[in-house]
Amino acid sequence: MSKTITRKSDNVSVYVLHNDGTVDLAATPNATVRGNTGGQVDFDIGDLNSSNATAHEGVTAPADWKGNRYTFDGTTWTEIAGWVDPAQAEIDRLEAEVTRLKATL
Repeated sequence: MSKTITRKSDNVSVYVLHNDGTVDLAATPNATVRGNTGGQVDFDIGDLNSSNATAHEGVTAPADWKGNRYTFDGTTWTEIAGWVDPAQAEIDRLEAEVTRLKATL
C-alpha cells in the first residue's frame, strides 16, 4: 500500500509515497515528507500545505502512475485526458528541432 498527496483544487495526484513515510502538510514554512518514502528520504514541499492538499493513506496507485497523470478522489483513480509524459514531450520537441536544423544544411 502507498499514500498519495493530491491537490484539493483538482484532485491531481502529485506524489505517491510508501505508506510508512510521514507526511505533515501542516508543517511550516513547508509541508514535510520524512522517512521511508520509496524515493528521496526526507524532503519539503513548498507549494502544498494543509489548505490546498490532501494526503490519502492505504491506496494502491496505478502501475503506470506518474506525477500529474492521474486524479484520485479518495476512492477512484482516473487518468487525465490528454496527459502527455513530460519526457516524451521533450523528446518530441528535440526531434522537431533536429529536423528543422537538418533542413538548413
